[in-house]
Amino acid sequence: MKQLKKEHIDFLVTLSQNNNKPWFADHKPEFDKLFAEVKAFFKVVHDEMLQHDSIDLLHVHRIYRDVRFSKDKTPYKTYFGLHLGRTKPMLRGGYYVNIEPGRSFVGGGFWEPNKEDLLRIRKEIAMDDSELREIIAEEQFQKYFGALQGEELKTAPKGFDKEHPAIDLLRKKQYLVMRSFTDKEVLAPNFKEEVIKTFLAMRPLFDYMSDVLTTDVNGVSLYE
Repeated sequence: MKQLKKEHIDFLVTLSQNNNKPWFADHKPEFDKLFAEVKAFFKVVHDEMLQHDSIDLLHVHRIYRDVRFSKDKTPYKTYFGLHLGRTKPMLRGGYYVNIEPGRSFVGGGFWEPNKEDLLRIRKEIAMDDSELREIIAEEQFQKYFGALQGEELKTAPKGFDKEHPAIDLLRKKQYLVMRSFTDKEVLAPNFKEEVIKTFLAMRPLFDYMSDVLTTDVNGVSLYE
């Protein structure tokens, strides 16, 4: 399936208005049909990305929410999500598609880097931030993403100078990018192509982080 349909968005709208088990049970056959179509679309995206990158993970999010530790007890997600993971350990970064009425986006990056990886990234930036600056200043990056996003500290991380010229990058706990899409854009015939182009615009960031996270501070490979 190469194009999403209005029915996919409409179902999510209606689900958000009826997020309960009795309603979902009554509409389960409709959901199963629509979800199969969405998964087929995601599979097309995955297969095309295999022509551009090494992907070892295709994960389509289940509709069921884990409510055990959440104050929000609504049982179902009101979006369709796809995660593609690059082949580790040499390639880092993950691609993501979120299909949600009025809130769809294509994004990716480094959501929860472990403390060792985050420290390694910060050390690299502290030594020389020019390469990362060039990547995020590139025309296509600016066109699609504008800037790096993600949570950040209010001050300098431990062991780093709060007056460092790259403190804006060093404070980050996440290194994320996101491009929003309207419902009309999601349902357009060229949406798949826009997803792929958006993913490819992330590659310089992913490749930079991969180089950093597979070497020590002297640039020596950790995997030889």
